[in-house]
Amino acid sequence: MAFNPEVLSPVGSPESLAAAVRSGADAVYIGAKQFSARRNAENFDDNDIIETVRYCHIRGVKVYLALNIMIKQSELQAAFDVALTAYKCGVDAVIISDLGLASLIHKHIPDLQLHASTQMTVHSPACLKLLKELGFTRVVVSREMSKQELQQFCVVANETGIEVEVFVHGALCMSVSGQCLLSSVLGARSGNRGLCAGPCRLPFKAQNGTGYDLSLKDLCLYKYINELKEMGVASLKIEGRMKRPEYVSAATAACRQAVDNGFIDAKLFKTLQDVFSRSGFTDGYYNGNLGRDMFGIRTKDDVIAAGDTYSYLHELYRAERQSVSIKIDAQILADKPMMLIVSDDKNTVTVSGDIPQAAKTKALEKQTVIDNLTKLGNTPYFCKDITLKLDDGLFVAASALNALRRDAIEQLDKKRAEVNLNEYTVPNFDGMNSLNDKKQFIARFSSVEQIPEKLGCIKTIMLPYECEMPHIDGVEIIAELPRYICNEAVVIKRLEYLKEQGITTVYCGNLSAVAIAKSLGFKVIGAMGLNANNNETLKTLKQIGVDIAMLSAEISVKEIKSIGSLSPVGIFAYGRLPLMLTRNCPIKNGKTCAECDKMGMLVDRKGIEFPVMCRQGYSELLNSAPLYMGDRLDEIPPVDFLLLYFTNETQAQASDIINMYYSGKKATGDYTRNLYYRDLI
Repeated sequence: MAFNPEVLSPVGSPESLAAAVRSGADAVYIGAKQFSARRNAENFDDNDIIETVRYCHIRGVKVYLALNIMIKQSELQAAFDVALTAYKCGVDAVIISDLGLASLIHKHIPDLQLHASTQMTVHSPACLKLLKELGFTRVVVSREMSKQELQQFCVVANETGIEVEVFVHGALCMSVSGQCLLSSVLGARSGNRGLCAGPCRLPFKAQNGTGYDLSLKDLCLYKYINELKEMGVASLKIEGRMKRPEYVSAATAACRQAVDNGFIDAKLFKTLQDVFSRSGFTDGYYNGNLGRDMFGIRTKDDVIAAGDTYSYLHELYRAERQSVSIKIDAQILADKPMMLIVSDDKNTVTVSGDIPQAAKTKALEKQTVIDNLTKLGNTPYFCKDITLKLDDGLFVAASALNALRRDAIEQLDKKRAEVNLNEYTVPNFDGMNSLNDKKQFIARFSSVEQIPEKLGCIKTIMLPYECEMPHIDGVEIIAELPRYICNEAVVIKRLEYLKEQGITTVYCGNLSAVAIAKSLGFKVIGAMGLNANNNETLKTLKQIGVDIAMLSAEISVKEIKSIGSLSPVGIFAYGRLPLMLTRNCPIKNGKTCAECDKMGMLVDRKGIEFPVMCRQGYSELLNSAPLYMGDRLDEIPPVDFLLLYFTNETQAQASDIINMYYSGKKATGDYTRNLYYRDLI
């Protein structure tokens, strides 16, 4: 039998908090002033968090704190301090994307529940056991999953003992969360660090496209909530910590209706669409209907429609939502102080009042007492049961009954808001070994045909795992797994074949790929998509079986110097950096896959071209110019290997680049240094 999942609402300001709770949220998620994936929201300081937790817990609502950004080495101590403060404030869970920070919290604050952020790019079930071992109790899955993928995922999650949280409403990023570098590279504002500038909403045009070919409509899955219930989804998440309170109210009320009634009334749904949409909503990922219908932008008509909804929405959250049931036991007896016992099934409070007087005229009636004691308007409580012992011939003023009730409710509020904690202390951060300085090259090619006849200094090459792997004397071949795993069985079957062919090492860009590869006995190189940006993350990757780790593409030369490692590490040293990982190819806003050679092109408003390459059910938007560091190798701090990442180069171009790196020549033509010499925020 399906159970009701929680309605989880976004709260970016105190005003949105009341809107969410009064409109029916079972839980809210907020951000602190630091380390949140919506750092431009108003967010909450320590006192705000204390008040938020108190307000919510009195009303039976849970509070989750988002600490879901990639953490720099210099920030680890401060990020851990925020988590410890959240625990002391009574926060019910923290939402984490950085593996190193998660490991620290699990080790040093074991009572604080961990939820794996959608920024961890979890979209297939192989990694669930691994996440469980790291201390996670819930995972927020990628928004790109289809109904069938979610069903299979939930089965394994249930067997593993991990809850599943699914986004059901709100903005859709074009890129899979945790895998976007577009804002970083174009504006030095990192989406993975909570400061995305939203460049995907700007004009990018594909052939025959609309001109906004990185902008998707907002997600809306409310009509499928009964299906999500049946799957066993634990939490229905609404996006929107940057949105107005009216939006939060509309989205929460709609989700509440869908959960409780199985449908949303027409007026509320129309209001929801009016308050914010991009010319309608999409359920394309859930139903597997990708393509042009999923794209949309915010039009002038959309903005005008929003203004007409506010007065109606204010009424939705004007008054308290009475959602907490209580039992009342009252005793008004002769010659004894009045007594009132109030219970919410978990907490019980007892208060006493004055001794009642003998009635001089009309005696106190039972119904009068009941009416006064159950007058709970403007509180979150409603009385589901009351018992009353009342002696005959007594008089009590209505004001005394009201005071008794108010006293009991105040005491119950205090009980419900209490925070019972164990004491935990801040850890000492372990020192790390210095990085090695081997600087061996690994060259990645898109196809066998791209491999130059003469490899020079290259002793290791990498190819997509779907290629037929060549045998080259004196050269190790590495297989690159898909960055997005659409079908684990297919991946396992292919890896088993490659193992028979003598392949021993694979390159993994997500946690499920790591789990699958380790289960089959492969040596694992962790790709940039694992977002290793600090020592603790490197230690955690080593713990879960990553033998060699690539550092994040969002790390500077200066920051590499602060990194130490117990295992080999490498960096991206040449190539067109993948700026986005997408399930719905941007080229599909202009033409179908049948009309494309899997090598499309987007052009921005400045006329700059960005290649799009497709592979294994997903697409990658590549940078307009390749990174080149061949003449700056002596400036790169000690690392074990440098990755030369060839995508759309010809065989001759690849050969020239290898020779240039070997000789240290300066680049010719357009090139970039990516983020190695920029201060990323």
